[in-house]
Amino acid sequence: MMALWGGRLAVAAVLLLVVVVSEGQPLVPGVFIFGDSVVDAGNNNNLYTLVKANFPPYGRDFSQHFPTGRFCNGKLATDFTVENLGFTSYPPAYLSQQATGNNLLIGANFASASSGYSDGTANLYRAISLTQQLQYFKEYQSKLRSLARGKASSIVSGSIYVISAGSSDYVQNYYINPLVNRAYTLDQFSDSLVQSFTTFVQNLYGLGARRIGVTSLPPLGCLPAAITLFGGGGNECVARLNKDATTFNKKLGAAADGLKKSHPELRMVIFDIYGPLLDLVNNPGNNGFFEARKACCGTGTIETSLLCNGRSPGTCANATGYVFWDSFHPTEAANKVLADALLLQGIDLIS
Repeated sequence: MMALWGGRLAVAAVLLLVVVVSEGQPLVPGVFIFGDSVVDAGNNNNLYTLVKANFPPYGRDFSQHFPTGRFCNGKLATDFTVENLGFTSYPPAYLSQQATGNNLLIGANFASASSGYSDGTANLYRAISLTQQLQYFKEYQSKLRSLARGKASSIVSGSIYVISAGSSDYVQNYYINPLVNRAYTLDQFSDSLVQSFTTFVQNLYGLGARRIGVTSLPPLGCLPAAITLFGGGGNECVARLNKDATTFNKKLGAAADGLKKSHPELRMVIFDIYGPLLDLVNNPGNNGFFEARKACCGTGTIETSLLCNGRSPGTCANATGYVFWDSFHPTEAANKVLADALLLQGIDLIS
């Protein structure tokens, strides 16, 4: 009975969101995004790095069918989230030409592909570390004070902050970097990531953030690239990598609980990406998908970034039936399913 009542409350809350948004007023002043390639809206376009997505076929299903730097065929999960909150445009990538004037009044995107909780991960790929993303946020605030004047403080405190990181720390660093995996046990490494997360949130809170949503790690062992690299020639999710992800997620949740206790004004939600994405992989047909092992781009087993390009042989013509766009990142269709799953989880951030 209690579960049924809780479900009815959740549905009522969503209906309320729909009514408010339909009246043309966003639910929050803005959205600020930090993290890695899952949420990068084009910052890496302007970096001296090989990790980019500003060329076809990336962006082929986005508005105007043009690559923006998003690691997807279309919209990211955060794009759908911003739409769900009532915005008609997206927070601009902070290093882009769009990040000027009134465009900054609805927030900004500081994320960088191949960044992570460990600054060392970002440094390996010349990405923007979370430490530097925080510095850019400080710089942004000075611009906001000039633009919004007396409203700057309320925009900062009332906005939603999204943090998505951790996958690159494992797949693009620890698992393949002997300088790291020989120096730290997996447990020690995950502890260091959680400590970096805690420090980042404390610093973000100190700069005025009060509503923070953090994505969990996905089922790392189900990423097509992970199956190719670590699956021993098999075609199933790599169990040990998924176990690493669930172990980290438990530590992340405990750290979040500690932060909320020590910062009474903090509203924080850990968005469970692991469960919904694992369900898409294990039961693709339930959500209208037919391919959950191989990605759309190229052979679907290893291509991402530069390897996923206009000449990649075998790229699918229609990505809507695929869970993964390239070997690391979901398709727009999958991102829509994930964003809808996260909507209920984030009610506490906007209520």
